[in-house]
Amino acid sequence: MTNRKMTKHQTVTHPLQPLFNDDSKILILGSFPSVKTREYGFFYGHPKNRFWPLIERIFDVKLSTDIEERRTFLLQHHIAVYDVIYQCDIIGSGDSSIQNVIPSDLSRIFKEADIKKVFCNGATAYHYYQKYQEQKTNAKAIQLPSTSPANARYSMDDLYNQWKVINYIL
Repeated sequence: MTNRKMTKHQTVTHPLQPLFNDDSKILILGSFPSVKTREYGFFYGHPKNRFWPLIERIFDVKLSTDIEERRTFLLQHHIAVYDVIYQCDIIGSGDSSIQNVIPSDLSRIFKEADIKKVFCNGATAYHYYQKYQEQKTNAKAIQLPSTSPANARYSMDDLYNQWKVINYIL
């Protein structure tokens, strides 16, 4: 069996439920979960995605890869996490290949949680949030640079300097 790169779009439905509770104050929205994240079963599961190392640095903690530990940490710090796209046609994990978007319904999060600020993890998330959800939620989003390993132009220090704002909101 050869390890060929995927070149055909596949229709994929978001496999994860949004993470939030009634104490959530900020909402971090990605675009759509990568193949590795879908395999891992929780947000930002690709080992080279810098989301978790960044969260550790911002909050000065060390977290394991245990999903329950990460889930608990986010909720204890009033952070909700989800993605702006519920279903799309995509090649592998490439945001640039996304087509035929069905946006995520964020209404339950905004109804049940006390969201004060919305942050988008990267330009794709920000674009689709503005296109599909901003009018419905009536909440402006702040675009942060993507933590994806594909965003190599941002160093960890660059990301930290942009992302540390999430800790000031809380």
